[in-house]
Amino acid sequence: MSKKPPEMAWVEELHPELTAYCYRMLGCVFDAEDAVQDTMLRAWKGWDSFRNESSPRTWIYRIATNVCLDKVRGSKRRVIPIDFSEPVSTVRVPTETLPLTDWIWPVPDNVIDPVDVTIRKDTIRLAFIAALQTLPPRQRAVLILQDVYRWSASQTARVLETSITSVNSALQRARRTLNRANLKSEALNDVDAEVNQGLIDRYVDAFERSDIDALIELFHEDGSISMPPFVIWISGRANLAAFYELTRSHCAGSRLLPTRVNGTVALAQYARGQSNEQLAPWGIHVPEIRDNRIIHVHTFIHPAIYSRLGLPTKLDLTI
Repeated sequence: MSKKPPEMAWVEELHPELTAYCYRMLGCVFDAEDAVQDTMLRAWKGWDSFRNESSPRTWIYRIATNVCLDKVRGSKRRVIPIDFSEPVSTVRVPTETLPLTDWIWPVPDNVIDPVDVTIRKDTIRLAFIAALQTLPPRQRAVLILQDVYRWSASQTARVLETSITSVNSALQRARRTLNRANLKSEALNDVDAEVNQGLIDRYVDAFERSDIDALIELFHEDGSISMPPFVIWISGRANLAAFYELTRSHCAGSRLLPTRVNGTVALAQYARGQSNEQLAPWGIHVPEIRDNRIIHVHTFIHPAIYSRLGLPTKLDLTI
């Protein structure tokens, strides 16, 4: 296999930026990483045919967009539980799950462009990702390129190989669709810009001590939790207290380690498994906070995410 031409080094530098773009398109870090790898491969193979008919950045985004469009063709829309069903009326241990491919999954801050984590973090939050998935794929691409990355209509048209008129029309339709999407997760757009670390510390302390009363005090009255791939989600302090009591034996002895996903604070839970000497990855807690109280906690039960976060695959109980 021939070596990559040295003039393509700039493409490798775009890896974090392209990962964030593909994640917004696809709603899953694993799919986004696959899409970026496919983009790099196609760019490498197609370098000799690149004739500078557009800018290099436009060319690479055209490839990435086509890769993403290929991936979502014929696939179901990814969601988060609060947009999929109503909260349970009777608290119970969760049993019903959907395939991993049905759910939106978080993206670690350490694999995407730092600009997305700081300046554009509102457009990487889970609620925004959920809203994007309601759009037809080409409209999704147009809205991301223009409203997130602030590209011009002419740049976007070159990426999608269409007319400026078509791009402007797609952008208007995309904005209308988002305005009438009426997702429950829209409420999670109205969260505190900065997370109160003291609140997070109290959450960790109460969770690790299995102090349910202290934990519930940190939530709003209508606070909620979800646990994809489980379909079930729980809303309201009374129901949360009942659920935490019901699952106390599973979570007892857990440890929470700090990490970051989607531009915000997260906590990696390690729970007791088959070993009496070690804790195993269980789920990534992502608290959504409004007015210094928790409005929702996403707990993403997908241990493969831990490696992307650079987290250990086990914890000794002595640590």
